[in-house]
Amino acid sequence: MEINSSNSKTTIIYRIVDSLIIWCTLYFVTLSYTGQFTSTNFLASTYAILVFLLIAERDYIYRSWRVHRLSEEAFSLCKGWLFTCIVLVFIAFFSKTSTDYSRVASGFWFVITPILLVLWRALARYVLRKARDYGYNRRRAIIIGATKTGVQLAEQLLNHPELGIEPVGFYDDRLENRLETEKLPLPFKGNVEKALKLAQKGIVQHVYIAMPMKANTRIHTYLGQFSDCTANTYLIPDFFTYNLIQSRFSSIGNIPTLSVHDTPFYGASSWIKRLQDVVLSSVIIALISPVLIAVAIGVKLTSPGPIIFKQYRYGLDGKRIKVWKFRSMSSMDNGKIVKQATKNDPRITSFGAFLRRTSLDELPQFFNVIQGHMSIVGPRPHAVAHNEEYRTIVERYMLRHKVKPGITGLAQVSGYRGETDTLEKMEKRVEFDLKYIQSWSTWLDLKIIFKTVFKGFIGKTAY
Repeated sequence: MEINSSNSKTTIIYRIVDSLIIWCTLYFVTLSYTGQFTSTNFLASTYAILVFLLIAERDYIYRSWRVHRLSEEAFSLCKGWLFTCIVLVFIAFFSKTSTDYSRVASGFWFVITPILLVLWRALARYVLRKARDYGYNRRRAIIIGATKTGVQLAEQLLNHPELGIEPVGFYDDRLENRLETEKLPLPFKGNVEKALKLAQKGIVQHVYIAMPMKANTRIHTYLGQFSDCTANTYLIPDFFTYNLIQSRFSSIGNIPTLSVHDTPFYGASSWIKRLQDVVLSSVIIALISPVLIAVAIGVKLTSPGPIIFKQYRYGLDGKRIKVWKFRSMSSMDNGKIVKQATKNDPRITSFGAFLRRTSLDELPQFFNVIQGHMSIVGPRPHAVAHNEEYRTIVERYMLRHKVKPGITGLAQVSGYRGETDTLEKMEKRVEFDLKYIQSWSTWLDLKIIFKTVFKGFIGKTAY
């Protein structure tokens, strides 16, 4: 689980260097190829910097990568730059200014920039690693509390020596016979008083208090005691036992807060998601318009009733929305009791069975996306009656409404599409929905859309 925070001052340096690389690369490439750097080139580099920084903010490129491989950081950088290039091409195309730029110079700029972004990060990693090898910027640390959280912290520090933090051992006021000291990844050194003496003598520089939140009295005591030394003291509460959804630190005035259940769509990310939905939906509707017309005619000719069936479902934040579908049944349930479609359901028309098997009945929902009620990718919306039923028996069910419902989703491409005739199936669907919210990124959306094209439309449980 990740708590989002961008408070590190070092990220400012990374933003500045990245911006300089983007600008200088275009400057030297353009100057070398055309012999001049015009105001339009300056404007393009400015747009590129702004767009890249927005995307980087959304994808947490400026978080700490010290515990990750360079290849992972390089992949995120290249992905962010790729989307930046796509946005720049769209801007140039729709503003009809593409002829103002040299295609060769732009091509070299697009290719060379991500290489330089990765190379300078590799150099920074090398310099920091060498500095730590020579003893610079290394810190000794102790952990107060032989708890599950403390053990996890110790394992992370041991597995990542590149952090420059050397864990010494555990300290706890509980008697040793109450602790499973033989299972600890570090030696058990004694009570907290001994730890305090080490910190006061300057032998250790970092103190991690890994206590459960319910032990607030002891935490308060330890914080008071370690205020009588110069060691950096960190509080590591057991937040992660609560299975947080898109948690992030923020503040109200000078009061720090931690969101426990939150949406991933804040600020730039909400605009990126909306732009993605509008652009892709518009393109898809234009491409499938002959199919929409053909299906509408088929529905009208094969059974009496309206072409479009509009059913109330829960949308963002649990608000009711009308979801459009091509009618595939002879009845149109939209009340307090809605029976899910089952195999050989007599309510399904012959043409409707074909539509449901191929998911063609879902195509009108691209208009719901344009309206802003839905997204292309997100948890599938359920009928209001089903929501009211499952919210009482499936844990954390309503958290799936922290984002807009989608035409397709992670659950659907993971095999949980169609009828949920058992509680276990619904629980697995909710599990994948929450996993999507926890790990959302533009790249994940595109991957789900790609998988949907090949295996998400047709399924054995789509009745």
